[in-house]
Amino acid sequence: MSLLLYGAVSLFLGIVAALGPVPRITWEHKEVHLVHFQESETFNYSTLLLSEDKDILYVGAREVIFALNSLNISEKRQEVFWKVTEDKKTKCAEKGKSKQTECLNYVRVLQQLNDTFLYVCGTNAFQPVCDHLNLKSFELGGRNEDGKGRCPFDPAQSYTSVMVDGELYSGTSYNFLGSEPIISRNSQQSPLRTEYAIPWLNEPNFIFADVIRTESESEDGDDDKVYFFFTEVSVEYEFLGKLMIPRIARVCKGDRGGLRTLQKKWTSYLKARLLCSVPDKNLFFNIVNDIFILKSPNSKEPVIYGVFTPQLNNVGLSAVCAYNISTVEDVFAKGKYMQSATVEQSHTKWVRYNGDIPKPRPGACINKEAKADNYETTLNLPDKTLQFVKDHPLMDDSVTPIGDKPRLVKRDVKYTQIVVDQVQALNGTTYDVMFISTDRGALHKAISYENGMHIIEETQLFPNFESIQTLLLSFKKGKQYLYAGSNAGVVQSPLAFCDKYSTCVDCVLARDPYCAWSPHESVCVDIFKESETGRDWIQNIGGDASSCTHASSPIAFPPTGTSFLSCVGSDSPPSLISPQPDVGSSTDFSTVTLMPPFLSDQIQHVNAHSTFLLFCQATGPRDAQFVWEKNRQKMEACVNEQSHVLADGRMHLLSWVKDAIEQDSEYCCLVTSKAGNKTSKVVVTVEGSSSRDSWSREFASWRSVISEHDKMMESWKKTWESCNKKDTA
Repeated sequence: MSLLLYGAVSLFLGIVAALGPVPRITWEHKEVHLVHFQESETFNYSTLLLSEDKDILYVGAREVIFALNSLNISEKRQEVFWKVTEDKKTKCAEKGKSKQTECLNYVRVLQQLNDTFLYVCGTNAFQPVCDHLNLKSFELGGRNEDGKGRCPFDPAQSYTSVMVDGELYSGTSYNFLGSEPIISRNSQQSPLRTEYAIPWLNEPNFIFADVIRTESESEDGDDDKVYFFFTEVSVEYEFLGKLMIPRIARVCKGDRGGLRTLQKKWTSYLKARLLCSVPDKNLFFNIVNDIFILKSPNSKEPVIYGVFTPQLNNVGLSAVCAYNISTVEDVFAKGKYMQSATVEQSHTKWVRYNGDIPKPRPGACINKEAKADNYETTLNLPDKTLQFVKDHPLMDDSVTPIGDKPRLVKRDVKYTQIVVDQVQALNGTTYDVMFISTDRGALHKAISYENGMHIIEETQLFPNFESIQTLLLSFKKGKQYLYAGSNAGVVQSPLAFCDKYSTCVDCVLARDPYCAWSPHESVCVDIFKESETGRDWIQNIGGDASSCTHASSPIAFPPTGTSFLSCVGSDSPPSLISPQPDVGSSTDFSTVTLMPPFLSDQIQHVNAHSTFLLFCQATGPRDAQFVWEKNRQKMEACVNEQSHVLADGRMHLLSWVKDAIEQDSEYCCLVTSKAGNKTSKVVVTVEGSSSRDSWSREFASWRSVISEHDKMMESWKKTWESCNKKDTA
């Protein structure tokens, strides 16, 4: 990569076309049932810990720790205040910090030590301190352990931690100024830390840490590994400014440090670049904002999900990339190392190392092979291996995402956090459902399916558009919730709002694997909250709602006032229903009313070569019929039509075409009758094209005839009700 490319990326980001799918529906804060928790004069609810066996959500905020009922977080069970003494506040202020904000105690570490205690740490007016919180009495033990290296000094500094078998692994800063980053293990038996050297850590912004356990049946007897994720200043690329690089680093749980070289330092510390890019568009997402590791018993291996943004983010781009853990381990176990080389006396450049690699392999965990060679622990490793890993912690190979591309790229949004749930749909297919938060207090729920990525919904979790700082997901069967923390409070949300879909079509077109339509009850149900699955439930993640035509739903279309219009589409026309007209109606059936064409999901664009359905509907006299044109050429194939006589005597017509395009195309929907003709047009854009303005105009046109649509739907509803009464009689 060169300075020229760096400039090209910057230029491209300024002119890049709109990217990414659009949420099918947006739930405003007041439209859905959310549970809130916040206390007056309390801020920074940024540290969350869930105890699912006790149904408790622990919340670490500024100078207080709460225990909330995780099934209803508005119910506070216990609290303990953890305040800074006036003397420490004064000394902190004397160092130039704000006495009202910075010189307080921000809870940053909240980890389960055992069944009786939580291990907690706070910034404590730039003098970090750790303690044990007794869960029975909900009181702090007063241990006041030095928190240096476990908790940041500054509440604005980055940090991460994970508790592994009673030992705290953390990434944070080791000094007041934040100039000495450290990845460490707090252990009575074997405390370890990173070297204080630029090749090991170069101004990192710590994001996340977690442990991946080795399978008990592992053939090579490998060790458990702890992974750290951060963004740091690059050493391997040359730029005028600081180029940030997303990293994954790992250490082995069994590491004991070296005997002479790397005493009390990691011997297994290696790091690599996390690659998240769209190469054909020269888009590089080099800031990692959050990580979630999906560990599902139904998956072959854990999958790492990351939320990324570009360093030069002048158009608000965000991306989600996913990585197999086996890809990560291949880089560390088989990849090439990098080494520093002096160029022109003083200049240091990092290049690929092509020399001999010592044995045992530097940075490797102690496994069966190492033990067979009499290396029982890292204390037995030869100095040559230890010196090599000390000088070569950076891998030359990058960790590439699944499919070599992002799962999702979205414009005009900054994603902040991510959690992922694995869900099995009614057809047996498993989907990874991503819940991604934004810096504007919203939550996007998205899935990847055979035709691409679909954002099911956007939910405004915080009414004041507070940036979401923390996301947490519960996995308790039948009691699953999502918890979001911000500076202002905590929000509890269900994983799905199935009951908000009032018709079969809306329920199915949501393409939400949590939801299915129950024809017997005529409701959209959350399939994971029901005691047993109904055999006749309707669900189709691909978006085919044709089954709804045969369902016992009283109305096939949304009632008046719903936010989105959905239509039925299939390759063969659904069965027709022709109720008797209401002869007493005085409506003028000679008038033709035509709505603009629309896609089945109100999305604004389609993927190139992907099949989609385009709908048109109208009311008018009984001789009315549709004619479709594409780019001014009449369409003959894949055109379907159905009609119903409404209660007022008018004919309701619904027509749809099935098509696929590789470039923007204009579609014309024409209704002909003896009473006259009406025409409406729309331009369907291919994803990434620049024709969205035409969609905006058509959407405005669509909204302008909503009142007529409502009247038409109400008329059809009366017809159905009348028909149902006759059937009942």
